[in-house]
Amino acid sequence: MENGGQIRYVFRLKQTNARRPRAGIAEHRDTLGLNLSYRRGGALRRIKIMPPLIASAVLAAVIGLAACGDNGGGNAKFDLKIGDIVPLTGDLADFGPPGRKSADLAVDQIKKAIKEAGVDETVTIQHEDEQTNPQAAVSAARKLADAGVSCIAGAWASADTIPVAKSVSIREKIVQLSPASTAASIADLDDDGFLGRTAPGDTLQAKALADHIADALGGAQGKTVNVGARNDFYGSGLADAFPKEWQARGGQIGQKVVYDPKQPSYNSEAQKITSGNPDAWVIVDFPETYQKVGPALVRTGKWDAKKSFITDGLASNDLPKNVGAEATEGLRGTTVGTFGGTAPNAFDKLYTSASGPKRQTFDAQNFDAVMLCYLAAVAADSADGEDIKGKLQEVSGPPGQKYSFQQLPAAIKALNDGKDIDYDGAAGPLDLDANGDPGRWVYGIIRFKNGKLETVKKVTPQASEK
Repeated sequence: MENGGQIRYVFRLKQTNARRPRAGIAEHRDTLGLNLSYRRGGALRRIKIMPPLIASAVLAAVIGLAACGDNGGGNAKFDLKIGDIVPLTGDLADFGPPGRKSADLAVDQIKKAIKEAGVDETVTIQHEDEQTNPQAAVSAARKLADAGVSCIAGAWASADTIPVAKSVSIREKIVQLSPASTAASIADLDDDGFLGRTAPGDTLQAKALADHIADALGGAQGKTVNVGARNDFYGSGLADAFPKEWQARGGQIGQKVVYDPKQPSYNSEAQKITSGNPDAWVIVDFPETYQKVGPALVRTGKWDAKKSFITDGLASNDLPKNVGAEATEGLRGTTVGTFGGTAPNAFDKLYTSASGPKRQTFDAQNFDAVMLCYLAAVAADSADGEDIKGKLQEVSGPPGQKYSFQQLPAAIKALNDGKDIDYDGAAGPLDLDANGDPGRWVYGIIRFKNGKLETVKKVTPQASEK
């Protein structure tokens, strides 16, 4: 079923033994014949007709297919298995349990909507721990692939998401939507459309961070910032992107120290980061590693948390408890944010009223990743990964009517009637682009004050023109 509720027919005359090079589809043609292809609900259907019957058979096929067109809507039965790769252990363990809770809440909402809409669908979810480790993340993805999932929410660390995509999801034709992997390099990955994300890339965060620091220092001109960052796709990416933005504003970079996140101690790195009497520091890290990096910075006697700025990898509510006040009180920075509005407010109420861990950064984005897996499957009338992939962009943005998770039964009906929808996410509008990146974004300006993480305001940096 295509836009406008119409079935599209394509007639092709094929010669003997012609092949159509599309993965997952094999066709054998041993005589000259006509292939009637049509799309319904995103799934490609074909009818082969031999020459003596072409005229009458084509007419009969068209009439018959139009008669079963269900008034322009699809309503196929499917069993959708969704995988959820979350960091329950390792460097990002602060974020994993809330992410898993969000995924479960999304599936609960989906099941309720399926029942209310009266459709013949089943949706299940399977969680696996990525351990904030690339090898473990790939093993988790393979386990999910063996279990028959066709869409994965995850992984979270960019250093986990990229190998999962290369080793598993692209090869197995499984859609992969990361809620938290923000490395800019993900947008350029040759992923055949199977990898996307519900959080924006770090080229935007670098802009937001540079603007924030410039505001805090009364301008960037002539001001020196030292940078310390973990050596992975996330840390190295921001350690390259931020200096470009800072220097473009007239600022200077003193030290740039990129360190191994698995080191036993960081005393020498801390000395380098704090050298040269800079005006400010930028630290790009994850909570578990910062439990060693932060105290090492404090021990130098030259570092001040109030003059330091962080990015979303450290935007954890648990950071002060786990690292201590000396290494956290007064930290400022930026994080992937959530829009205001009805849908984000409704998600906050849904999440906080449920038992389990308290809210964390990226929880709404994981809810949205799971929801997009399902809505794209409904739009495709299929639980096949390749079909789901083809509908993600459609259901995530204009021109369709907006639906949030609160209107999920109505969204199901609209899709089954062949209409476009625009999913209004728990984190806000998504509008995925051709690279699978959000076309809408907002960042929170954050600080740690009195042992708590708070959002001071929200900003929307402008993307660079390509």
